[in-house]
Amino acid sequence: MMSMSCKDGKGVMDNGKYVRYTPEQVEALERVYHECPKPSSIRRQQLIRDCPILSNIETKQIKVWFQNRRCREKQRKEASRLQSVNRKLNAMNKLLMEENDRLQKQVSHLVYENGYFRQHTQNASLPSKDSSCESVVTSSQQHLTSQHPPRDASPAGLLSIAEETLTEFLSKATGTAVEWVQMPGMKPGPDSIGIIAISHGCPGVAARACGLVGLEPTRVSEILKDRPAWFRDCRAVDVLNVLPTANGGTIEVLYMQLYAPTTLAPARDFWLLRYTTVMEDGSLVVCERSLSNTQNSSMPPVLSFTRAEILPSGYLIRPCDGGGSVIHIVDHMNLEAWNVPEVMRPLYESSTVLAQKTTMAALRHLKQISLEVSQSSATNWGRQPAALRALSHKLSRGFNEAINGFADEGWSLMGTDGMDDVTILVNSSPDKLMGLSMSFSNGLPAIGHVVLCAKASMLLQNVPPAILVRFLREHRSEWADCNVDAYSAAAVKVGPCSFPGSRMGSTGSQVTLPLAHTIEHEELLEVVKLEGGVPCVEDSIMPRDMFLLQLCGGMDESAVGTCAELIFAPIDPSFADDAPLLPSGFRIICLDSKKDSSSPSRTLDLASALEVGSAVNKGFGEYNDASGSTRSVMTIAFEFACESHMQDTVASMARQYVRSVISSVQRVALALSPSHLNVYGSLLPSLGTPEAHTLARWVCHSYRCYLGSELVKSAGEGSDSILKTLWHHPDAVLCCSIKAMPVFNFANQSGLDMLETTLVALQDITLEKIFDDNGRKSLSSQLPQIMQQGFACLQGGICLSSMSRPISYERALAWKVLNEEENAHCICFMFMNWSFV
Repeated sequence: MMSMSCKDGKGVMDNGKYVRYTPEQVEALERVYHECPKPSSIRRQQLIRDCPILSNIETKQIKVWFQNRRCREKQRKEASRLQSVNRKLNAMNKLLMEENDRLQKQVSHLVYENGYFRQHTQNASLPSKDSSCESVVTSSQQHLTSQHPPRDASPAGLLSIAEETLTEFLSKATGTAVEWVQMPGMKPGPDSIGIIAISHGCPGVAARACGLVGLEPTRVSEILKDRPAWFRDCRAVDVLNVLPTANGGTIEVLYMQLYAPTTLAPARDFWLLRYTTVMEDGSLVVCERSLSNTQNSSMPPVLSFTRAEILPSGYLIRPCDGGGSVIHIVDHMNLEAWNVPEVMRPLYESSTVLAQKTTMAALRHLKQISLEVSQSSATNWGRQPAALRALSHKLSRGFNEAINGFADEGWSLMGTDGMDDVTILVNSSPDKLMGLSMSFSNGLPAIGHVVLCAKASMLLQNVPPAILVRFLREHRSEWADCNVDAYSAAAVKVGPCSFPGSRMGSTGSQVTLPLAHTIEHEELLEVVKLEGGVPCVEDSIMPRDMFLLQLCGGMDESAVGTCAELIFAPIDPSFADDAPLLPSGFRIICLDSKKDSSSPSRTLDLASALEVGSAVNKGFGEYNDASGSTRSVMTIAFEFACESHMQDTVASMARQYVRSVISSVQRVALALSPSHLNVYGSLLPSLGTPEAHTLARWVCHSYRCYLGSELVKSAGEGSDSILKTLWHHPDAVLCCSIKAMPVFNFANQSGLDMLETTLVALQDITLEKIFDDNGRKSLSSQLPQIMQQGFACLQGGICLSSMSRPISYERALAWKVLNEEENAHCICFMFMNWSFV
């Protein structure tokens, strides 16, 4: 019997007869399709029974209709995707052509200057300086550094400044006023964020970006003007005056404040003019510059802020064919690096930092908004993406407020205990702090009268920020176990007090709930549940769980970035979007421009450096150049809520707590630092322990005894060589204890990669957790054989990593590991040819 589909699936050809679906039949089928695009045979039969209008249609014809409908849906999606890619490619091609034209002009300009300079140098007969030559050579940058004559703040004076700003901004955005070089690590393409460039040899720091966003120019302008909504370092922008222009544009006089990223430097503020206008070709321009040279109009210095300068900068927004906009962004600043400690100056003198924190952040935010518009469905927690983005912004803003501690937010400095390593601030008016309400609901402690903030900054050597933040996120007990439980419990009995990151205790554990959202800054917003993490307010034996809203950023080592941070705040499990937050956490900023060359897939492993010793840190040969050193500054800020009468007591506990955290972080940073590796790729001998070498020797000796072959072929006979070779064995080697509930106590690098864990967290994984039901049944039948015979071969199958990812393996070996007295010490498993499914 022949059956074929008709065009658009409106009918079928059966036995030479053409049967057309009626509109009612198509509507009924469409309803079912939206509920279940691929119904089973039973579902199709049920559909015919439930819909009398389909009674004359055979089941196989219904099947063909759904096949055709799925095919059309797939074709439509593919066509839409190709159209989108084509639009991106056309826009990117236009940008590249413009960039190529700009570079050609720049080359011609440089060739002319070079020829002029060479001619005058050859003709110069005296060693005197040729001022005419100098004027030509520096002509491309004179307008960037020249001081404009003073002008008043009248509308005519401001309009004159606005027009100059527009001309200079356009010369940077599309001309040759600044020599732009491609930002290292950023390659343009249809799926990239855009074309990112940084300045070379111009005053101050400057960055430029060109990209395509799926928003109309006016919408792009509105979003970018609201700088506090997308720029994490922007505290406030106040519009002090607005003047319309004759051409339909707008001149605004602004005052802007930026947070300081650390406790080691003051915050910055700016006195600005912003000019918005539409060009003759329909392009929308928003440009701005500092008003440092106007007469009769100036913003007086503000306490705790350093007045910085924005040189002509802004946004050129062009409508794009087929919808969306092509945007050119220029950021050019003089951040007054002279008044910060010398070690911090690279942070204020790096165009790469400016590009990452400001220019690229603007593009990412626009792309995120565009994505939210096209995908407006709710995500985890039932919240819209915009609500989750607002929560992440709230966390970041609260952390910045804690670091800066501005007086107008109610913060004041408390006295010291004779040491200045930890600064304590007190806020007696927490209602000023981001609109904080005076109580928490559903069991979280009430805020009495004050909020304390303990903060400090420290210099780290040779530790990649991404590596350290990832470890702090995954192993909270390594730094939060600071013996504050007794103080916290006592404070709760006398008056409510919450300690961020409080010790989990012997029965506590960390559980990361499902990922909530991936936001525009390549950050993760998640909820962390600390089981048994906080003593109950009531006199109860069992502690209650604690929930943290946590923001993690900058954890991708391969990304072009300079800052990584971990920010968290206690929350109620059913917290509202407007619930008060007291953020605490860590921020690590790289001070060196040298890009870290470490592998993004390197396993985090503290125990390897602290306990096991050689061969179990990050992998040998990964840090061949151990002589190079990078510097980072870590800023720690922890907020504590308490009753006012306990202010002094809690302040003392906060100091000790933060000092303990600093000590723990220094220990972790030391362990994670590649400086423990010598130039030959092995750990320094002082970090080794006999236990690790002994276990490696027992594992290899038992394998030889039971299986009659060598597990590893080491270059030497020493235990160092055996452990090193075992660590680099290509198959996953894992050892587990011999008890009722076997837990893992050692794994080589391949084993840690397979389980997606570290040696520190390995001991929290039981053997049965990595197997499914079939695997557990098979293993339970094999364990007696392993203990009696000494070894067993396991068929290939599926196991699970600590992140619940399925892993396939070709086969596995298990053997009993004997100690020196020939007693069973543990069981060793070797998974061969494993891979993630």
